[in-house]
Amino acid sequence: MPEQVSGRTAAFASSAIVVALTVVLFIEGRDLLIPIAVAIMIWYLLNALARGFHLLPFGTRHLPGWVSMTLAVITVLIGLGLIAELISDNIADVSAAAPGYQANIEILIAKASNLAGFSQPPDIASVFGQIDLRNLATRFASAAASFAGSFGIVLIYVLFLLFEQKGFDKKMRALFPDKNRREEMQSLLHRMQEQIQTYVAIKTMTSVLTGAISYGVLKIVGVDFAEFWGFIIFLLNYIPTDGSLLGIIFPALLALVQFSTPVPFFIVLGGIGVIQFLIGNVLEPRLTGSSLNISPLVVILSLALWGSIWGIVGMFLCVPLTVIAMIILSYFERTRPIAILLSGDGRIVHD
Repeated sequence: MPEQVSGRTAAFASSAIVVALTVVLFIEGRDLLIPIAVAIMIWYLLNALARGFHLLPFGTRHLPGWVSMTLAVITVLIGLGLIAELISDNIADVSAAAPGYQANIEILIAKASNLAGFSQPPDIASVFGQIDLRNLATRFASAAASFAGSFGIVLIYVLFLLFEQKGFDKKMRALFPDKNRREEMQSLLHRMQEQIQTYVAIKTMTSVLTGAISYGVLKIVGVDFAEFWGFIIFLLNYIPTDGSLLGIIFPALLALVQFSTPVPFFIVLGGIGVIQFLIGNVLEPRLTGSSLNISPLVVILSLALWGSIWGIVGMFLCVPLTVIAMIILSYFERTRPIAILLSGDGRIVHD
């Protein structure tokens, strides 16, 4: 009995050390690991798009694999180009509209001051005058250049993953000569890929729907840059909980500073809030069902964990990373209880 207790203690200690070292690796190696993680997710997206193009019927035939992948790459590149053009165009428009926003802010402050009983509203002109726009522009340009450089590295990783994926089967046979062991590893990788692609597909579809309907609300109200905010809402929808809240607050605040009355603010706040609630809490759970089978509490905790380790990128990747961790942990007896705790209902089924 003491030997069993000692063995369990040693196993727990070794597991704790491995977890601690892994966390340290993720923190210290974030500059290296983040581009690789983003590249892997883009690689998953490209393969999912290629599979979708391949399944499209052309009479009695389907597109060849290389044609499907070429179309997927072209689709992603066109999407990135449109996003870059959308962002650059709206930056110039925001600069042009800034004086009008400042005037409306002063009007709102004056109204709020009168309602609060102040005889003189606070003067915000001096506050705006102290802002160093040249310094802000320099910082923004530096951040944009850093992002562009990082994305260039990501694209290089994606290209190498695409070149290497044809040799994956040969490498698996070389790594695992035993047929049963090789089939088990292939099953693990297949399940991981299938669940991540399911999550990416459903999340993308619901995010597009959320962004499109929110764009319609913003367009009806007359909020500036409705297309840009529809894209931002689509993007933020990938971040669990916090992203949806930010997707409501940001355009509502713009409506507040754009108009000299708070009525559009409440319309945008209520309209987009209802859209986020219905799609995020009614439609999306019905579509995902038990395909991911992750506890909602675990999603929130993983959002906080990965956000603190990898920042905004960790928030976007928290659900796929948690799915990967849960699948891998479920294949080993010592770590299987952790996978059960991460799951939504305790079911761990190997495909």
